[in-house]
Amino acid sequence: MRLLLGIILGAVLTVGGAYLYDSHNAMAAAQAQAGVQRPMVNWDVVGHQWDRLTDIARSEWNRLRSHAT
Repeated sequence: MRLLLGIILGAVLTVGGAYLYDSHNAMAAAQAQAGVQRPMVNWDVVGHQWDRLTDIARSEWNRLRSHAT
């Protein structure tokens, strides 16, 4: 029962956090200022962030692997 409650609570917190983040940034984007970060619900933004994260993880892994030998 705790597992199910934890899964539901995690999903609610994730969706709520994304809503708060995007609603806060939507007001800034509406003012059309240069350099305003777009909301995370845009898949190209999420894809770019994911690619950046995986590139960093790969470079760190390669760095650690090269020091281990």
